[in-house]
Amino acid sequence: MIERTKIQTIYQGGVPAFVVIPFQDFAREHPIEAEQIKPLSPRIPEGDYIPHEVVELLVEQNMSIVRAWREYLGLTQAEVAEKAGITQAALSQMEAGGKRLRKVTREKLATAMGLSPGQLDV
Repeated sequence: MIERTKIQTIYQGGVPAFVVIPFQDFAREHPIEAEQIKPLSPRIPEGDYIPHEVVELLVEQNMSIVRAWREYLGLTQAEVAEKAGITQAALSQMEAGGKRLRKVTREKLATAMGLSPGQLDV
């Protein structure tokens, strides 16, 4: 049995203007349109700012900054290593070790992930 859809009505000037429904209900009624909706890419702030989600991975999961960014961005070690021109084994060691990255390495990794070098400088 299908559960009843929970809707939210949004009012403007005291008059109903929009109705919000759960995506799974929309997808059930409009499968073709739902297929065309792509997930949002993670947001990379400009400058040296680091999103809360990355900081959360650093603190709560005790991850290195490189691994936290990689996971936040949904990238594999193989993808980042290839784009940075290093081996996956080298990247794995960088993610696991508590050593500070060399400037050249930090710049390669930042470029590979679409970040500024300062975003890897923690």
